[in-house]
Amino acid sequence: MSAVTEGTGSTGALSAGALAAGAARRIVVVTAGLSQPSSTRLLADRLAAAVRARADVEVRVVELRDLANEIAHNMVTGFPGPRLREAIDAVTAADGLIAVTPVFTGSYSGLFKSFFDVIDKDALAGTPVLAAATGGTARHSLVLDHALRPLFAYLRAVVVPTAVYAASEDWGAAGNGTSGGALAARMDRAAAELVALLPAAAPRAADPETALPAPAGPVPPPAAEPAPATQLTPIAGGAPASTDPFEDVVPFAEQLAALTRG
Repeated sequence: MSAVTEGTGSTGALSAGALAAGAARRIVVVTAGLSQPSSTRLLADRLAAAVRARADVEVRVVELRDLANEIAHNMVTGFPGPRLREAIDAVTAADGLIAVTPVFTGSYSGLFKSFFDVIDKDALAGTPVLAAATGGTARHSLVLDHALRPLFAYLRAVVVPTAVYAASEDWGAAGNGTSGGALAARMDRAAAELVALLPAAAPRAADPETALPAPAGPVPPPAAEPAPATQLTPIAGGAPASTDPFEDVVPFAEQLAALTRG
């Protein structure tokens, strides 16, 4: 079973017609939650939904939990398994990333870090990243600035200004990520920043029923614009005088002879 899945529900991929039109940009969600369900995956899905609400995107989800064995094998052998290779290819080809990790011992999880360790250090250069984390208490929120930002800065990714941290109490009625609450507002702001960094969408394919037919035969080149006329200034006798300042330049030899005679 593939560890890279299309988003479902509100964070699902675009329809086949929209993808064929070439309009969608690719967002890959990397989630390192260990349980099923997990608050890490929940936060990842909420962030993906917030991005989809603002842009035409295709969302794919990489569950690192399903890749744990292959990541460990890659660390000791240097060769990724087929599912890990698929995940790496999806991440490195993405137009933007949403990376979410649980906090273990004051930092990102070992599984999360190991996955990015097996990716080439130059593969994410310039890629927009929305960094997020979950934990049992708000006191761990500094992991965003002390661990996640330095990691992606080393990989030369572009981390959006707003990072998102969700503690256990944030999933209550007032901050459940679906309506109201400081967490929902922070997710909305981070999603807007990620969308602003995405490359421009490819133009949609023309509708064959409404597109204008191509002209028959070769298309003639555009006509050349006429050269501007030389501006002449009239003189007293009525004959125009050229305004070219170099028209009456005295040859150097004549100037040198005049100096010698003097």
